[in-house]
Amino acid sequence: MERARDLSDPSARTAAGRDLSELPKAHLHLHFTGSMRHTTLLELADKYGVHLPDALRSGEPPKLRATDERGWFRFQRLYDAARSCLREPEDIRRLVREAAEEDLKDGSGWLEIQVDPTSYAPRLGGLIPALEVILDAVDSASEETGLGIRVLVAANRMKHPLDARTLARLAVRYADRGVIGFGLSNDERRGFARDFDRAFAIAREGGLLSAPHGGELTGPASVRDCLDDLHAGRIGHGVRAAEDPRLLKRLADRQITCEVCPASNVALGVYEKPEDVPLRTLFEAGVPLALGADDPLLFGSRLAAQYEIARHHHGFDDAELAELARQSIRGSLAPEERQRSMLAGVDAWLTG
Repeated sequence: MERARDLSDPSARTAAGRDLSELPKAHLHLHFTGSMRHTTLLELADKYGVHLPDALRSGEPPKLRATDERGWFRFQRLYDAARSCLREPEDIRRLVREAAEEDLKDGSGWLEIQVDPTSYAPRLGGLIPALEVILDAVDSASEETGLGIRVLVAANRMKHPLDARTLARLAVRYADRGVIGFGLSNDERRGFARDFDRAFAIAREGGLLSAPHGGELTGPASVRDCLDDLHAGRIGHGVRAAEDPRLLKRLADRQITCEVCPASNVALGVYEKPEDVPLRTLFEAGVPLALGADDPLLFGSRLAAQYEIARHHHGFDDAELAELARQSIRGSLAPEERQRSMLAGVDAWLTG
């Protein structure tokens, strides 16, 4: 799948403009297993004797169309197959280090990576050891690469809300070790946001950002539910808010950042074509945006490629792309000093 990153390679560009891989930006929507390099997946699968589905082994982004039940099941099956290749602490360290390296290539100065540690607990000695392995890997990768990295612990909407409460308590316990937020992922068509309100209250009371997924596979109502029931400070995806002008105004007035993932939206069938993703609608309504890659392993493109989509399919000029980068930085939980440095870098990129 690394071939699909050509869009973010300067040699592959077809339109004039500053190098987007040099534009400082924050990456706020990246899932743990989905951040893996395709070459690493193949090596680990061979190491552990894991039979990968052809769609993963081929290196071409699969057609998922997760807007129907069969498509979402296929997406989950591929994700689970990839996750089964992460079995030892060294695999976790490798994944995080390589994710950091890829982000740096794309101009990221800050990464907030999302993980459900229960998915890795059976092979890493339990829930607490799994999270500690992940956080140790984040510390090492940050020190080795210089990229600022923090973790959002994410509950699974497909599991019982009591499981989410357990994760929220765990996330709060490790707030001084690099956990900065609490999320809610998987199929938003299942269950209600309010079922997880107590878990999110635990996380917020512990000082963590509330950052659930909403407004991807279902419409504006799921974004409103994230705001009303989970008191979201940031929304994972949120693109379907574009269908409701009142909701757009609410997001803009409260400056709630939406973590928009254009390539993912198209790969999962939320929109047919890149130009259908309502980037302009959100941007011009004043909703802060943070472009994200979501799951590069499955969708075939990383962070800079999302900015290329804004440039080539939505006509964003360099000044507007710089503003997108600023919004990602301001929407992050990076320390003020790092934010100032990155914002200064955006200005230098635009004027240089």
